[in-house]
Amino acid sequence: MILNLVYILALAAAFPFLFYRAARHKKYRDGWGQKFLGLVPKLAPPEAGRTRLWLHAVSVGEVNLLKPIVAEIDRTRPDWEFAVSTTSKTGYELAQKLFGARAPVFYCPLDFTWAVKRALKRLEPDLLVLVELELWPNLVAAAKRRGTPVVIVNGRMGDGSFRAYRRVKRFLAPTFRRIDLVVAQDDLAAGYFKSLSPNPERVAVSGSIKFDGVATDRGNPATAALAKLAGIRATDAVFLCGSSQDPEELAALETYRRLYREFPNLKLIVVPRHKERFEEVAKTLDASEFAWTRRSTLKAPLDSGAFANLPPERDASRVILVDAIGELGAWWGTAQIAFVGGSWGSRGGQNMLEPAGYGAAVSFGPNTRNFKTIVESLLREDAAKVVADVDEMAAFVRKCLEEPEYRDRLGAAAKALVLRNSGAVVRTLDALEKVLVKSA
Repeated sequence: MILNLVYILALAAAFPFLFYRAARHKKYRDGWGQKFLGLVPKLAPPEAGRTRLWLHAVSVGEVNLLKPIVAEIDRTRPDWEFAVSTTSKTGYELAQKLFGARAPVFYCPLDFTWAVKRALKRLEPDLLVLVELELWPNLVAAAKRRGTPVVIVNGRMGDGSFRAYRRVKRFLAPTFRRIDLVVAQDDLAAGYFKSLSPNPERVAVSGSIKFDGVATDRGNPATAALAKLAGIRATDAVFLCGSSQDPEELAALETYRRLYREFPNLKLIVVPRHKERFEEVAKTLDASEFAWTRRSTLKAPLDSGAFANLPPERDASRVILVDAIGELGAWWGTAQIAFVGGSWGSRGGQNMLEPAGYGAAVSFGPNTRNFKTIVESLLREDAAKVVADVDEMAAFVRKCLEEPEYRDRLGAAAKALVLRNSGAVVRTLDALEKVLVKSA
């Protein structure tokens, strides 16, 4: 009950900020009954011989990690069913799009005792699966009280998270003790989890599921449709700045300004990380000297089937703002040169494996603590480049344009690394099965 009071006081303190975000950006408005009361979909108990998983993924990145997991479940474990929860609005929208036709999708209840208890009762899961790092003490405790095992998959913990958790290690010890298994994505994360857990023997390493979910075929239907929609020709050189934050879009635009006259086949695509920044970036583009196009004005949604009516090649602006959620993975397949955002500020980077899988020449900033092991692997294999400012970004893009062999060598090394490290999903599901058998 003390923890419930702490949560209530924290929400009260944050209320002005939350109210502003709800009014200004239309965030935090949905799913109040699910979040505060645990009124998630009420499901009948699993049929005999079937197993039900509650999969929790916080936002867009974690929801995308579920795609290869669900595909492998469908392929190898048809007796498993699942429900998906998420925390953010964008994560919920993507989960609905990916899984809503075949599984319940809902907002995860906040970590109040009454909410998580009711949610577990309504879902009746055989296993609670938390993606990456979701240590909610009341949720984990409520699951264990009803006999539901708890597993963290693709467990991720960087230096900053470890330092923060170590400060409250004593408080979190009961939560770690209740977790049946942590399947970490690399040895570094596994070491941190073992250091924090009273049961280090319950930590295993699978490799990163991010490798398994990476597309490697540029000819996939989604990428082909977007390239057709955007008028991208085989002779174009596409520089894509994706998952970007301020001031990364401005740097990409400056890079384009320095190079477009010398390289008339250069095309710039900008994909901001958060949709509430679409208008901000649009204003930046408006203030530039370039004609540009919004993704949302280019015909129909990606899954509409309208692309068949487009001519093989069409005119389009040389600068495109992708103001859509959930399409970045396919857009990366159109790029020969990539900058992965969230790496110049304090965010700690974004997923650089998606452009790597397509064989793009990958670059990112110096602040990539959330992907430390992946970045170390890419740099060790000479499969990516760190660019610290606009001058280094422009120099990198110029080199890729002037020396196609350099660009191709970087891309080939990146793609080879992705292909070599696949298999984490299979190892993860095997681990989940062992936990289920042990708890039966």
